Amino acid sequence: MSDRFTTVLQRLAATIEARKGADASASYTAQLLADPARAAKKLGEEAVETVIAAAQGDAPALAAESADLIYHWLVVLAAADVSLEDVAAKLEAREGTSGLTEKASRPQS
Repeated sequence: MSDRFTTVLQRLAATIEARKGADASASYTAQLLADPARAAKKLGEEAVETVIAAAQGDAPALAAESADLIYHWLVVLAAADVSLEDVAAKLEAREGTSGLTEKASRPQS
């Protein structure tokens, strides 16, 4: 991951955090943070749009939809008080483990 991407991601996450409790009439982010179910729905919609762009092989659309997806993912994380550090810790714990092995180790639901 490039330093540029990391920096942009951290700035965006900080901006989203700063919108917590902001006037929802003046901020789309504040609206989503005030309604976590709506934020989650938007995340799902953006995920589908990202999948469609990928399946169509449309690289510019995939980049744009990925940006939308990441933004909405960060909003959902912030609404749930889950930090990027929390996500990083989960990823680090999985490093060096086969994806198949890691998935098999999860409790069955």
